[in-house]
Amino acid sequence: MNKKRVLSGMRPTGRLHLGHYFGALKNWITIQEQYDCFYMVADWHALTSDYADTSALKDNSFDMVADWLTVGIDPAKSVIFKQSDVAEHAEFFLILSMITPLGWLFRCPTYKEQIAEVKSKDLHNFGFLGYPVLQAADILIYKAQAVPVGEDQLAHLELTREIARRFNNFYGDVLPEPQALLTKTARVPGLDKRKMSKSYGNSILIAETNDDVAKKVKTMYTDPLRIKATDAGHPEGCVVFAFHEIFNKDCAKRKEQCTQGTIGCVACKKELTELICSFTGPMMKKREEILNDRKLIENTLKEGAKKARETASATLKEIKKAIKI
Repeated sequence: MNKKRVLSGMRPTGRLHLGHYFGALKNWITIQEQYDCFYMVADWHALTSDYADTSALKDNSFDMVADWLTVGIDPAKSVIFKQSDVAEHAEFFLILSMITPLGWLFRCPTYKEQIAEVKSKDLHNFGFLGYPVLQAADILIYKAQAVPVGEDQLAHLELTREIARRFNNFYGDVLPEPQALLTKTARVPGLDKRKMSKSYGNSILIAETNDDVAKKVKTMYTDPLRIKATDAGHPEGCVVFAFHEIFNKDCAKRKEQCTQGTIGCVACKKELTELICSFTGPMMKKREEILNDRKLIENTLKEGAKKARETASATLKEIKKAIKI
């Protein structure tokens, strides 16, 4: 019995942090055992907003794949490739751009949000407006039946489904409408309670040295209402406790100790440091081993691109036949 196909990807922003792991990669590792997975370095997507400075794009792509391999994305089980190595994505994007109404794109929640909030970059370009069409091309060129998403991303996937539906209405039943593979993810806050992001300088990397982890945990925001270690704590609003919920198997006991004032923030942070280091330490060692064999990453991307092109090329032939080109 053939496995259902999955397509997912990430924009190459360099080293990945714990938010990436618990927000996406942990699920990627699981589903590669059950699905035919295509995992894409979305470097063309990076250009939609970072077109003005591409100096770090190649290194960021390399670093991101190194992290994927570090956490357990397996090239023997999943197709790992760079979007720009498969030209069929771009050609299909052009075709889909012909049938996608502008109104659909202007209504996209992410587009409106980013235009309103991002002031450091000029996002008034066709590529940024049209990125959902490129995203649809990425998914549909592999006839992916499922896309791993959180509930907050359902609107994006629905746009891909609408584009596929419109294409099929014009040219025949060629493209399957991908279904959402809803995934449970742990929300990982940044050191300062905001969303974990490298741009905020509030992240802990997937592969981090013990010393760096210790320094970062010390800077974590704690309960401002606790003056003395024996004061009753409020773990529900504490970043340190949010991490205990992820890493500490006995976090219920920790919550009780905090609320009763039987453990102070310093001791709580010390234990958390040990828990995080038990995760990031082995990852750091594995990542160093991977980076010592640069050819491993290069060959992974080369072989992945070959496999991806074979599938994408076959789909593009069907598409061209359908539209009579």
